[in-house]
Amino acid sequence: MSSRLRGTTSFYEDMVTITDRLPVEDEFRRVTLLSLQRPTADVSDDDLARVFEAAPHLETVDLSGIPPVTDRSIILLAENANNLQSIDLSGCKDITDLAILELASKSLPLQTVRLNGVTGLTDPSISALAKSSPRLIELELSGLPLLSPLSVRDIWSYSRKLRTLRLAHCTLLSDKAFPSPIPASEQVESDEKPLPPRPITWLEQLPPLILRHTAENLRVLDLAACKITDEAIQGIVAHATKIQSLNLSGCSLLTDKGLESICALGHHLDVLLLARVTNITDRSVVKVTRACTNLRCIELAFCRNLTDMSVFELSGLESLRRLSLVRVQKLTDIALFSLAEHATALERLYVSYCDHLSLDAIHLLVKKLGRLQHLAATGVPSLRRKGIQRFSDEPPPDYDADHRAVYRVFSGARIEGVRNFLDKEEQRRREAEIRNIPFLQRSDDNLDLY
Repeated sequence: MSSRLRGTTSFYEDMVTITDRLPVEDEFRRVTLLSLQRPTADVSDDDLARVFEAAPHLETVDLSGIPPVTDRSIILLAENANNLQSIDLSGCKDITDLAILELASKSLPLQTVRLNGVTGLTDPSISALAKSSPRLIELELSGLPLLSPLSVRDIWSYSRKLRTLRLAHCTLLSDKAFPSPIPASEQVESDEKPLPPRPITWLEQLPPLILRHTAENLRVLDLAACKITDEAIQGIVAHATKIQSLNLSGCSLLTDKGLESICALGHHLDVLLLARVTNITDRSVVKVTRACTNLRCIELAFCRNLTDMSVFELSGLESLRRLSLVRVQKLTDIALFSLAEHATALERLYVSYCDHLSLDAIHLLVKKLGRLQHLAATGVPSLRRKGIQRFSDEPPPDYDADHRAVYRVFSGARIEGVRNFLDKEEQRRREAEIRNIPFLQRSDDNLDLY
């Protein structure tokens, strides 16, 4: 082995990764990964500045557990860590555009950037980041209230290698932030008489975003609580044809039309979150289920228009592992019967506050679904009878008395406990019928009829 090769090997062997503590001085020049998600001791901005000033080989930095970090430390990091590839500043609310612009100006080989909840950031820094970081694979910008369509358009235009993009709870985002489903050459003028003019904002004056390329690498897209319409979904799906995980929870303007356009994702889609998308109906859910046959996780909580028909269709998905139907109040026992018979791979089910579900239907469900590991049925009236609550997990400590009284969540072995309890009750009922005597419910596991 040549001396040069031996020297290179020795260099990499000396490198260290450090988690939840600051490196000591001897480790400054050897640390490549620094993760401070849950530091074991208080870490100040001065401490971080001292480390970043003398740690040139840092490649991955996670400061999500250090809210007090300021621009000064990040600027020092950008100046010294020439091979920085991943940075997580989620929750660091004192960070401003100044630090992000400095990161962008250094042409670092950034692949992962997480800035969730850094509420002071605005468009210029995000646009600069998108334009200067062609290697970006993962970009998380959830909870940025000042982010507008301007910078998100630059992300679509310049960050062509993105696999993950999170924009949840960016309340200024509208359809203008996303690719247009109709090429400019096909846009036609309407013959209808125009409405009287009204004041419009500069955002509404933005032209449609016409892309000459596709976002074929995008796999995870989170747009929860953004003010987008069906047109945005059509444009996204037309350009990002291989999305695997799509979060549209809280996008209350969406209708069946937008949901039906998701069908184009076909077998690529395996996670679809639609909580509080209240305008969708069985029609679109059935179409998506038939088109996206590899769906593994689907959330339909608070979708008030859905009925047993949607669940009947979903239960036929062979890959279905997680299903949320919280407050889908039109559901009846028929939905649970269908899941019990067909959704044999189901592991997690949420049916809290579905008022029309009987104890018999829940019994059949826990008896048939051998892989079920979590059942959330808080607020289901049939589960308030004596004997059931003792199998429930403990409610969160911040729940008041009323919420604690109706809390019914069963996990792991507790599901087996419910199953055994209801099996014994069924056995006692049959015995009572054979002996032609009144059946009385019990709250214990004893098989005696009285």
